[in-house]
Amino acid sequence: MKIDRQRVKEQFASYTRNYDPEDTKIALKIAHTYRVADNCEQIAKSIGLTDEEVEFAWLSGMLHDIGRFEQVKRYNTFIDSESVDHAEFGADLLFGEEGLITDYIDDRDWDEMLEIVIRQHNKYRMDESISGKTLVFCNILRDADKVDIFRVNVETPMEEIYNVTEEVLLTSGVSEKVMEQVRERHAINRDIMNSPAEHLIGHIALTFELVYDKSRELAKEQGYVLKMFEFPTRNESTKKALKESLSLLEEWLGKH
Repeated sequence: MKIDRQRVKEQFASYTRNYDPEDTKIALKIAHTYRVADNCEQIAKSIGLTDEEVEFAWLSGMLHDIGRFEQVKRYNTFIDSESVDHAEFGADLLFGEEGLITDYIDDRDWDEMLEIVIRQHNKYRMDESISGKTLVFCNILRDADKVDIFRVNVETPMEEIYNVTEEVLLTSGVSEKVMEQVRERHAINRDIMNSPAEHLIGHIALTFELVYDKSRELAKEQGYVLKMFEFPTRNESTKKALKESLSLLEEWLGKH
């Protein structure tokens, strides 16, 4: 696979100029894209992939959230349940009738695998039929995405991420259902998360799902996961949830 990184970056910049760069949501997704691509490259190199495979992993990071920009423009939200599944939407834009993928690369040999990797990157659980190198690339992208989601939660006003007022954000609570899943040390099913505070806990719990040593290393080095616990909630159930989650996470990271 031959990838002209400069072409990919220029085309991505050209595409995103169609959207409002002053919009916080648009700006954060542009920055997120480059960081996820970089994470993908680091993780791919850490597990000994070939140069060609490293390039593919990097490209998957550059294209994984292409659906986010139109999602924000049309619906002004990142919440898929209130708009569209951004991974499916992005894959449709790239590989469907619009065929945006042809603007980025000329080689069509990897399209099928790239489409699967992009469609699967946000799923709670991946399609069980995925295996081999496709599964490896799926795991790389999913890990890379999670690692940068931690940063986004710290550096971006949470009111923007969750589309709520500061009052709603700081007074929202966390249910026992959500905490039961945290105690099981895995990602939280989106269907049971209702409040902004629960989504914050949900993002913290993504740490339990990191597959590769390099991903955990990046998360620890960057330190954003622990900074998420500084959330200034005024809700007692959220204070308890953060305290318990921190204890569970520190124990888990200590073993990994």
